[in-house]
Amino acid sequence: MLTKFSSTLALALFVANGDAFSGQLLTADSGNTSYSAECKVLPGSAKWPCEETWAQFNQSTGGKLLQAGAPGAVCHPGQPVYNADQCAAVLTAWPTYDFQTNDPVSNAWNQYNNDTCLPDVPDAPCSASGYPAYVVNATTAQDVKLSLDFARAHNVRVVVKSTGHDYLGRSQAPGALLIWVHHMKGLKTHASFQPRGCNFTIDTTAVTAGGGSQLAALYDELLKINQTVVGGYSKTVGLGGYITGGGHSILAPFYGLGADQVLEMEVVTPMGDIVIANECQNQDLFWAMRGGGGGTFGVATEFTLITYPTPELVGLDMSILTADSNASYTWDMAAYVLSQFPYLDSKGLSGYSILTNNLTYPGSSATGAGIAGFFLKEGTQDTSSILDIWAPIVDHINKTWPGLSISLGPAAYPSFQAWYSTHFDETSAGSDMYVGSHLLDAAALTTNTTAVSEAFRVLGEANAFLVGGRGVKSAKPRGGSNSVNPSWRRTIVHATGSLHFAPLNETAKSEALFKVNEMLEPMRNLAPGMGSYLNENNPKEPNWQRSFWGDNYDRLLKIKHEIDPLDVLWCHACVGNERWKEVGYKLCHV
Repeated sequence: MLTKFSSTLALALFVANGDAFSGQLLTADSGNTSYSAECKVLPGSAKWPCEETWAQFNQSTGGKLLQAGAPGAVCHPGQPVYNADQCAAVLTAWPTYDFQTNDPVSNAWNQYNNDTCLPDVPDAPCSASGYPAYVVNATTAQDVKLSLDFARAHNVRVVVKSTGHDYLGRSQAPGALLIWVHHMKGLKTHASFQPRGCNFTIDTTAVTAGGGSQLAALYDELLKINQTVVGGYSKTVGLGGYITGGGHSILAPFYGLGADQVLEMEVVTPMGDIVIANECQNQDLFWAMRGGGGGTFGVATEFTLITYPTPELVGLDMSILTADSNASYTWDMAAYVLSQFPYLDSKGLSGYSILTNNLTYPGSSATGAGIAGFFLKEGTQDTSSILDIWAPIVDHINKTWPGLSISLGPAAYPSFQAWYSTHFDETSAGSDMYVGSHLLDAAALTTNTTAVSEAFRVLGEANAFLVGGRGVKSAKPRGGSNSVNPSWRRTIVHATGSLHFAPLNETAKSEALFKVNEMLEPMRNLAPGMGSYLNENNPKEPNWQRSFWGDNYDRLLKIKHEIDPLDVLWCHACVGNERWKEVGYKLCHV
């Protein structure tokens, strides 16, 4: 629910109800006369900006300061905004990414708003206390600058949200000022591109897009000129979080990671400077913002990316399944298929696959235990070419595990968008879930298939994305390098697992976070030192600094301290966050 600025309403929403996360009443001082000067201020504390100060800030933004109460409050009869008709609409939309994207304070996964005021749990406490207190609907770099300047001057915690498609919850914080860049769009294409401050032109087609752009919208617009970009699988993946996290893609084996495509960016630094970052100026920031993580080094308000002629593709929808969910050979068979992924990479394929003993996936009619997925081959319309590549794999499976149901459905697509429009991510949001991930190189997949089988069996249901390989290894990011985990250059498979858990249950939440990391341990043993993909992970990834960034972490930390000496930007499992910790809803110096 959105309303125009009213600081009185914000405070009332923040403190009126019991905190559904901790089960305690969140009052102005929470039992203290004032919050420590070593903590960010919260609504109701002695140092929280007064109503007049917020009003002045709102005026400075041209009226872009918004009041965003808990979106689930319309389903709770005790709330002033209760509305049965609106509740029905919210309940229908809540599991969709679109709803969580278009609401300024929602996140795709409920636990990052501390389960406060869930619409489908009507008897539970309802409070806005787990949400940011204010939102700036930022549509320009100046809006972002004003927001960061205000947060810095008043010691207010600040977070940045584009779509809320964020497994780490970096775009959420209770009582924070949220910079909402979702409406920061705009698009300009280039036949070639000269980075500002450089005395040369880069001979490539490119697109300049607003920091709040969604990749799916870019696919649609660029198809009009028969171009495309490297982007994500879900329609709600936003450009800012995607690029700053590194950005894997089913197109990455052809062209490199998302972060490898950046030619230039406009960034608002935590100290309020609006700068251009490219290989000729602000080079450290340029390096850090391409893989060093979102919500950390600044807010990207504009990106210029390489575009490519949209490729002709042959796709293969594949499933190799048994109806027996308890079949002892299921994971061995799936591990064999994974051991062939380096071979598939060498033949020019990319793909997404799922390994499970109970397949149910939106858009797929296949059921059973085993492996299923989508694969692509670039630059051809010959469907037999992809079948020929898979033929020796299928032959081995038929001889070794006879009786399996094998389905191979090839199809030709005139463009990437033609494939994407029928294969995009259709999973749901609006639940409580943690994920974990690990990167696997060729040796991990081929040396010991028994260990591969066991690692994926422990996960129970896992994704194995063939999104590394030759294109990522041979990528040449501008300036010579970027800050993505160096292990990506050796990666063949990005593997993920996840766990859902009951809301409003601290025990279930803690156990799920522990268990998802425990489940990943065999994967870590399978490929020690490879690390993981930061954008698809959880806040308790062991040794996350090295797991997410490897040897790049030390340089990233130095840049963070230089560009954000006051730690205006802070988030979970983000570079430099060691100097602060969360104490309940407070963020305090260590």
